[in-house]
Amino acid sequence: MAKPKNEYINREISWLHFNDRVLQESADKDVPLIERLRFLGIFSNNLDEFFKVRYATVKRIVDAGKSGKSVLGGEVAKDLLEEITRVAIQLQAKSQAILSQIERELATENIFIIDETKVSEKQDAFVRDYFSRKVNPELITIILNKLHEFPTLKDTAAYLAVRMVLKKDSKLNETDDRIQYALIEIPRRLNRFVVLPEEDGKNYIMILDDVIRYCMGQIFTMFDYEDILAHMIKITRDAELDMDNDLSKSFIDKISSSVEHRKISNPVRFVYDKRIKMDTLRFLKDKMNIEETDSVIPGGRYHNRRDYMGFPSLGRDDLQYKKITPLPVKNFQLQGSILNQIAERDYMIYTPYQTYSYVINFLKEAALDPQVKKIKLTVYRLANNSQVAAALINAAKNGKEVTVQIELQARFDEQANIKYANTFQEEGIRLIFGIPGLKVHTKVCFIEREEEGLLKRYGFISTGNFNESTAKIYTDYTLFTTHEGILKEVNKVFSFFEVPYKINKYKHLIVSPHYTINVFNKLIDNEIAYAIVGKPANIKIKMNSFTSYKMVDKLYEASRAGVKVQLIIRGICCLIPGVEGMSENIEAISIVDKFLEHPRVFIFGNDGNPKVYISSADWMTRNLVYRVEVGCPIYDESIKQELIDTFEICWNDNVKARLFSKTQDNSYKNDSKNKVRSQFAIYDYYKKKLEA
Repeated sequence: MAKPKNEYINREISWLHFNDRVLQESADKDVPLIERLRFLGIFSNNLDEFFKVRYATVKRIVDAGKSGKSVLGGEVAKDLLEEITRVAIQLQAKSQAILSQIERELATENIFIIDETKVSEKQDAFVRDYFSRKVNPELITIILNKLHEFPTLKDTAAYLAVRMVLKKDSKLNETDDRIQYALIEIPRRLNRFVVLPEEDGKNYIMILDDVIRYCMGQIFTMFDYEDILAHMIKITRDAELDMDNDLSKSFIDKISSSVEHRKISNPVRFVYDKRIKMDTLRFLKDKMNIEETDSVIPGGRYHNRRDYMGFPSLGRDDLQYKKITPLPVKNFQLQGSILNQIAERDYMIYTPYQTYSYVINFLKEAALDPQVKKIKLTVYRLANNSQVAAALINAAKNGKEVTVQIELQARFDEQANIKYANTFQEEGIRLIFGIPGLKVHTKVCFIEREEEGLLKRYGFISTGNFNESTAKIYTDYTLFTTHEGILKEVNKVFSFFEVPYKINKYKHLIVSPHYTINVFNKLIDNEIAYAIVGKPANIKIKMNSFTSYKMVDKLYEASRAGVKVQLIIRGICCLIPGVEGMSENIEAISIVDKFLEHPRVFIFGNDGNPKVYISSADWMTRNLVYRVEVGCPIYDESIKQELIDTFEICWNDNVKARLFSKTQDNSYKNDSKNKVRSQFAIYDYYKKKLEA
């Protein structure tokens, strides 16, 4: 029997199904009620970014008159746009139904989200006073009828499209202008949720849009109208950075101007309240040149539901996840010298289960230690008020030679990174801005310390950003080591940033773009060889996304040879598991829960002596070919076992794990075993290690 042709799931459609898993969390009655609202916000924010990036990419292919089949896994771009729009409309409708259900459940908890029609006499004075003091000064309101040029709507900002019908005897009424249109931009600087005074133990919340609707008469006092309506609209714009070729500009200037241009880039999605009057919708689409090729999506009364990520807690701890206290690492003292402890052995932290303070303390100690001479660090995303950045600046002020490779093209963090780059330069930190054509996504730190006349190397390698804010909600591994071979090669990576035409060789690290595919292919071939001679062969991988068809094909090859493959993929997965003759030895799950699953871990059975790696790279073409990434081997046996243990805990999750399949129905993994919710079980695992 001939083997079946390799098949794939389209990456865009797979991503939409990932976002549906996020939406499942907002519908899950076992998730605390306010957290369900916040998952709804995450779903909405994800969808905004998807349209700005992925949908926009496919639309560019269509606009160029190309089919796109070669880069879209056999899909025709025009058909794919239609499919994306269809699925997006379904998800929007589903999210609206979930929101309505959550609001009903909030009411049973004496939390009421009211609109402008339900303001009581007691609440009237508060709402009008709040509008006058806080809201009205922030409003930008534009009368549209006689404008020669329609205003440029901001990307993903929310607007109220206002339709006024003037009275017949109104002084402002002219033959053609009895209907007046206006736009009101919802102020971003104000909290979207206005908490009204509590009454009889009941909490009342108004959405800012409805506060504006309630006080519309205060805005349009000069118009004598008989009817007024306000419906929300939103534009999403292409987020691709179009870099100019002006050689006189610095790289920072080019990025800055590209980010600025993003504000007026082509619209790729227009969302509107489906109850809007048809004449208003036609007026807006005509004025904004919204084409049929753009994704026009009818929605509910409120857009920008991403704001639900910041829904007020109202002091209701019972309706939120219980906060965990990050644990220390056994025998790794925060009070003592971090460097001296690492000199004795490797340590690993797994945030947020374990405290990120080790990273901060490591950098702070290095900044002050007179023996430390050099510090090198890669930066992709930093916290708003970054302790990492503060430690680096402190080090420079203390005379250390500090080098920072900062990625100015980290999507949606460009402006923040430009600001940090300017600050670093002002403080005497040496900056490297990357390599033309490659993003630097690796997460590494390298330190040189003078000890008894010799230079000793220290460092850490992570699967996630050096960001103490996201470390509270993203799960990531960070390895601290003084392994001479590993750190010598980390230093080679920094050399590559400065001399990219010189390709270094690596014995320990797995480095993109030159080696990652080949090294992983050899590791997979090793397992295939074991399977062919009848030995146990297995591969266990945990990643965020899996879209590289080359690597999918390689795992299909391994499956056909009899290698058992277990995949834990949070987001996109183009591989189809469980297909006879193609992938029957592959199983794949996705875990979406309280924390964002972010680590990349690779475990190869190696005939009973597992080879284990952590990495900054997913198996996506961009990570393998167009980025600088670093994968690091784990040599310490206890840490290696820890990674295997935590993978197994995740694999045994039968509460929050969903099964990947050809049908992409996001069905939960159910079995007869004891219930395992991996994120809670991993925290318990580390607590027990401390007690042992």
